[in-house]
Amino acid sequence: MQSMLLSRRDLDFLLYEWLDVESLTKRSRYADHSRETFNAAMDTCEQVATDLFAPHNKKSDQQEPHFDGERVHMIPEVGAALKVFCEAGLMAAGQDYELGGMQLPCVVEKAGFSYFKAANVGTSSYPFLTIGNANTLLKCGTPEQIEKFVKPMLEGRFFGTMCLSEPQAGSSLSDIVTRAEPQEDGTYRLTGNKMWISAGEHELSENIVHLVLAKVPGPDGKLIPGVKGISLFIVPKKLVNDDGSIGERNDVVLAGLNHKMGYRGTTNCLLNFGEGKFKPGGRAGAVGYLVGEVHKGLANMFHMMNEARIGVGLGAVVLGYTGYLHALDYARNRPQGRHPLNKDASKPQVRIIEHTDVKRMLLAQKSYVEGGMALALYCARLVDEQRTGESEDVIREASLLLDMLTPIAKSWPSQWCLEANNLAIQVHGGYGYTREYNVEQFYRDNRLNPIHEGTHGIQGLDLLGRKVVMQEGAAFKAFQRAARKSIERAMAVDGLAGDAHALEAALQRIEAVTRVLYAAGDMNKTLANASTYLEAFGHTVLAWIWLEQALVATGKEEAHDADFYRGKLQAQKYFFRWELPKVHQQLDLLETVDTTTLDMQDAWF
Repeated sequence: MQSMLLSRRDLDFLLYEWLDVESLTKRSRYADHSRETFNAAMDTCEQVATDLFAPHNKKSDQQEPHFDGERVHMIPEVGAALKVFCEAGLMAAGQDYELGGMQLPCVVEKAGFSYFKAANVGTSSYPFLTIGNANTLLKCGTPEQIEKFVKPMLEGRFFGTMCLSEPQAGSSLSDIVTRAEPQEDGTYRLTGNKMWISAGEHELSENIVHLVLAKVPGPDGKLIPGVKGISLFIVPKKLVNDDGSIGERNDVVLAGLNHKMGYRGTTNCLLNFGEGKFKPGGRAGAVGYLVGEVHKGLANMFHMMNEARIGVGLGAVVLGYTGYLHALDYARNRPQGRHPLNKDASKPQVRIIEHTDVKRMLLAQKSYVEGGMALALYCARLVDEQRTGESEDVIREASLLLDMLTPIAKSWPSQWCLEANNLAIQVHGGYGYTREYNVEQFYRDNRLNPIHEGTHGIQGLDLLGRKVVMQEGAAFKAFQRAARKSIERAMAVDGLAGDAHALEAALQRIEAVTRVLYAAGDMNKTLANASTYLEAFGHTVLAWIWLEQALVATGKEEAHDADFYRGKLQAQKYFFRWELPKVHQQLDLLETVDTTTLDMQDAWF
């Protein structure tokens, strides 16, 4: 029976036929691995996700965590699933052997983890936030911090969070006011409030390791304005003694839980630091430990934020993907109506998958979710090149390309795989709008992804305002080189040359429009329509990703599973016929440097 979470056949195609992950085993870091070990890891992820995460997805949505004023309560299935996840060694799947890890390539790790996100995005948030936290400290922390906090996280004894936003600041991190006062013993005492902290309070682990952005006051006692004054701190829920044992409770208190539209299985918290309910060492103020240098906090936190942005994109993909598979299954089994040329009511009804408009909706979903999955895993493959590339040039090129693609990898799936969920509901008709069917929850869960870890607007500003011009356009040029290699190959393939020309035309238009926008001489005008620029750029990236997949699928239409390859080619055809042309209308508008929205006044609304 085919999984309703993800298509293993598609994952195998992406990993082995397109991204050639087996070639990674020739590198020393992955020399102990083979296709068999990769498959074993994938099998474990699929089984644990199917058996322990998926069964309580609906229950944790309907019986969300609640706070009684003293502690958070949640259904026991969450803890049981996470216990098995940790016992299987998955928390350290991508880490060094010295840290108890498996040294799996990032691309295999992310492919396996996608099963957990598809099965239960709420429960899976706890370990994945922890892994991001641990990865950040491995890059920026001291050996003592790694020993005291990272190793227990990789063992599954501690869980982790990231604490950025504040009630008055939201995404504007320059406006945070949480204070970190230096102490004589080298620690800091933090006071302030943090909002929207996923997994910020629970009793699923022995401890919670918060990574907190705060500002160290200057000699005059005032906080430095802007992002330059931000530092990064480890603030554990409970202090950890030098021998690794758990000490007294730190001055971190849950003020309340936010009640969300979806994603309900993950506690989302307002945390108070230093309110005095707990007094470690006999005094108020949450004890914190500086990570890296003072005033370098945002740069250090970006290690976790960038990882989280790609993770958000992958989460959006898999929610769209499982919704697509549910819609496909429903369409194959639901009889309703008849063909326009055969409306004889005495004849049996046809399955709705035979109706052209349902095919349209399913094909659109397939193009979005399979394209999004390919993009996410391509980015993970770039991480492996950064880590183990065979030359400095390869590593540099991978880093530039990953920088360029990160806002796309976060935002495009968050928009278009959410649209896949919308279409999945539509395929179900009235049933899709009821809680008795799963697709309405997938939509609600996925609706968070265009918001957290940087909204569409923020990703658009990052892409147009920073990424395309960084290092004199080096990242933009890296993307162009990669895309044009695919175009050159496709030019020589029957059936793909026309699409290769279409992609080249889109690339040229984007470059030309980017120059026009920067020639405006006013950054308010340049960036006024950055979200539209993001959409146009994103669709062009996905057209490239689909052309890459088509290059692999072409010529295999007579294979033993020919329908799989034909489906790939039809989805690629759909994307180039129906989706890529949208880019030119958007670019036409952008090229005029239109200021309609910029000129709108508050009083006119």
